[in-house]
Amino acid sequence: MWKGRIRLDGFELPVKLYSAATDRAVHFRLLHAPDRVPLEQRMVDPVTNEPVAYQETRRGLELDSGTLVVLERAEIDGLAPAPTRDIEVLGFLAPERVPRRFTARPYFLGPDGDAPAYFAFAEALASEHKQCLVHWVMRKTEYIGSIREFEGYLGLVTLRHAEELVDIAGLAPPVTRELTEKELTMAEQLVGMFEGAFDPTQFRDEYRDRVAALVEAKAKGKKLAKPRVTRPEPERSLSAALEASLKRARERKVA
Repeated sequence: MWKGRIRLDGFELPVKLYSAATDRAVHFRLLHAPDRVPLEQRMVDPVTNEPVAYQETRRGLELDSGTLVVLERAEIDGLAPAPTRDIEVLGFLAPERVPRRFTARPYFLGPDGDAPAYFAFAEALASEHKQCLVHWVMRKTEYIGSIREFEGYLGLVTLRHAEELVDIAGLAPPVTRELTEKELTMAEQLVGMFEGAFDPTQFRDEYRDRVAALVEAKAKGKKLAKPRVTRPEPERSLSAALEASLKRARERKVA
């Protein structure tokens, strides 16, 4: 989806960028009920209720005071970062030094001609247990990210800016009582019983599966029975909830 080059002083490594995630969410088409024709989205002037051509639009930002500042396209384009293919290395650090909440979207980086240097760089990151922080411009947008070795290849993750994250210090924690020794012990037992390796194949978008099954059935003129969802009654106390969870966990292990 994009080509660039990792640059560090005199070092230059050409790479190709591939998306490591894909959108699998359900996207419905909006239809006109009487004739089932797909509808089109158009911009409409709310005062005259008349359609507005794209050429007649302008962009604006509202200030805290409520003043709306209109910007011309040329003004906005003039603020865009200069186009470049450089992925500039800003520094190296241990992977655990970047909190997970800063990570945004994953990509793969593949070699683009110099395969030996590419795999040497990936092996160096792995052997030194390091990731490199990088900055690059892609399609008129600036990014910061992290490059790490992934199964012998290079993986790139875009990082969020600090101002995008909510400061946990600003959250007001609820007033709670101290946990009893029994509750702490049961909680530790429950965590230990559920401990295991992460297997992403165990998790699916069940809503998407149900929608797909419904669409397939309706396309064949069939009907699906509405699934019956049963939920256990909530326990009145933390101790009772932990005991019930431990009991169910033991029963699953025996089964």
